[in-house]
Amino acid sequence: MTLIILGLALWWGAHLWKRVAPVSRERWGEAGKGLVTALSLAGVVLMVIGFRGSEWLGIDGAAFAPVWDPPRFLVHVNNLLMFLAFYLYAASGLKTRITRIIRHPQLTAVKTWAVAHLLVNGDLAAIVLFGGLLAWAVVTVILINRAEPRGPLPEPAPMGKEIGAVVGAVVVMGVVMLIHNWLGVPPWG
Repeated sequence: MTLIILGLALWWGAHLWKRVAPVSRERWGEAGKGLVTALSLAGVVLMVIGFRGSEWLGIDGAAFAPVWDPPRFLVHVNNLLMFLAFYLYAASGLKTRITRIIRHPQLTAVKTWAVAHLLVNGDLAAIVLFGGLLAWAVVTVILINRAEPRGPLPEPAPMGKEIGAVVGAVVVMGVVMLIHNWLGVPPWG
């Protein structure tokens, strides 16, 4: 659990540096981008090692800590939400029509991903990990919305970009599902 919390702290700190201490972040210039990247990657590594360790060894060497037992049908809800999360992430880069409605599609994708994983993982480590990332995304949206007014809406995207976002979401979801299966976490229910 310690590694998960430390990883979350690095992730939060790296990503919120610009929002909570903009003068400090600005002083670092381009080197600050490298530092944010390094801290973010270190955070992800710690979260993954901590989470995988909690599954195999139990949290901090203790027994596995179940909090609730998710019903099996939630796997299908998870998969639907994951498709939505991948679509939102792709839509952000392609500036599809959904970006005219959702101001922060990437952060909404993270929130959707976190909720999807909270639905199918009822152990304490999962609640800390996915709940921590959900909280980070919510806080980030609040901070951005307070600091920056919404700019002009993007023009409606051509249908090719819409199709590209859907196809990209399907392909990435397939790859991620195969990786989950390879890691011993079958995502199909």
